[in-house]
Amino acid sequence: MSSENPPAENKPSSPDLSRCPPNKIIFDHSKGEYVCLETGEVIEERVIDERAEWRAFTPEEREKRARTGGPITGTVHDMGFATSIDYADKDASGRRIVEKKAQLQKLRKWQARTRIQSSIDRNLAQALNELERISELLNLPTHVREEAARIYRMAVEKGLVRGRSIESVIAAAVYVAAREARIPRSLDEITKYTRIPRKEIARCYRLLLKELGIKVSTVDPIDFIPRIAHALGLSGELIKAATDILNKVRDKGVTAGKDPAGLAAAAVYIAAISAGEKRTQKEVAHVAGVTEVTVRNRYKEIIQALGLEDKMVE
Repeated sequence: MSSENPPAENKPSSPDLSRCPPNKIIFDHSKGEYVCLETGEVIEERVIDERAEWRAFTPEEREKRARTGGPITGTVHDMGFATSIDYADKDASGRRIVEKKAQLQKLRKWQARTRIQSSIDRNLAQALNELERISELLNLPTHVREEAARIYRMAVEKGLVRGRSIESVIAAAVYVAAREARIPRSLDEITKYTRIPRKEIARCYRLLLKELGIKVSTVDPIDFIPRIAHALGLSGELIKAATDILNKVRDKGVTAGKDPAGLAAAAVYIAAISAGEKRTQKEVAHVAGVTEVTVRNRYKEIIQALGLEDKMVE
């Protein structure tokens, strides 16, 4: 039996711990048990030791001895299980491959063929490549890409893709995932990076919500503020001021039925003027993806609701 104390995070949360001091608990690696040294009582048994069975003292040794592959990810059609044969022309010792070069090329060809065996695999491979392209252009984080891939797989399982273009359904899945994560990306932005009309993406979006039972909250204009402010190089204090402006006008009912991006742009514009970090309506409208007319109209409505007409000097 080992006399080594286990790490604090591996201590069991059993009620029997009150009968044994924590510093008297040891872990028996051979039996997978937590045992009290004073009473000999087995506190927890059949504990799986998830640590590596080898030792490494440097990052190089740890990387060399690790035998795990890449993480499982839904953004690849085979979930990342498949093994890929590298196109390098050198072996593990650094020697150039000459004799078996033709054999390796043949293996690569058959390995690529076996990765995609059914029509569903072909569909997923094409769709997830499109997902990666759109996500890169929209600068979406990994968890949004994973969620969009999960939504698309559910759509494939339910047969919602049949009769529709892959690009339109994957674009709608991206929009749903972004809405769920409260990351502001408009339909117009997504449409700009696809060949599909906005109306078709919106139709697929409504279909996914209905058939998959997905519920998304309404778009909050406040979610757009950090993105607009950062694009304009404005300070964090100004982001807070713009947020306060939207919270005040929301109570007055000004935000109802208005484009959230336009409201956020107007709030940032007002906060910038008040803080002396002036930006033109054209600059604000450009980064927010709305027109100058929209910014001007929302600006007038907000300052009127807050009674700031006399204080605003553009």
